[in-house]
Amino acid sequence: MAKDKKSKKKPKQKPVKSIEFVSELARLARLMRAAEHEIGLNPAQWEALRFLARCNKSSNSPIALTRYLGATKGTISQTVIALVKKGLVEKTNRKGERRSVALTVTGEGYELLQEDPWKRVEHAFETLGPKKRATAASVLAVLMEDELEHRRDNDLSAWPSKMFFKKKKKAKKKSKAKSAKK
Repeated sequence: MAKDKKSKKKPKQKPVKSIEFVSELARLARLMRAAEHEIGLNPAQWEALRFLARCNKSSNSPIALTRYLGATKGTISQTVIALVKKGLVEKTNRKGERRSVALTVTGEGYELLQEDPWKRVEHAFETLGPKKRATAASVLAVLMEDELEHRRDNDLSAWPSKMFFKKKKKAKKKSKAKSAKK
């Protein structure tokens, strides 16, 4: 019986060197950027399309896209122009606001997102067990927060993701409830 317990133990894993992890992460990103070009969009266009497909309605603007990607206004302007020309994004004025623009992914844009090369990484992540996914997500969150902090400390742009994807609470429900009480 003692042998059975020993045979069920997992072999010890070698410690991972930081440089190995960072190099593999950078290599994965480089390979994925190459795959993005193969489909016909550059990485900035893919990022913008992904963002606009997921963001809340108050974040579907060029300024929010600029803040999320940590890019310049000029880069975002050119990115949006290219996506509109390709028929992947529609640009409209917000109702009641003269200078505010809303960016919306078109049906064609959503179709292209189904071919997103990063879907392969997403699928691979989904095949991991819940503990591995939680650990990986936790590590990525720490790395992202450290980079965002560095950017803030050095007056560089980039805002936390949670600001763009949380749904805004509707104020109308509260006002309707107050009206009903009166």
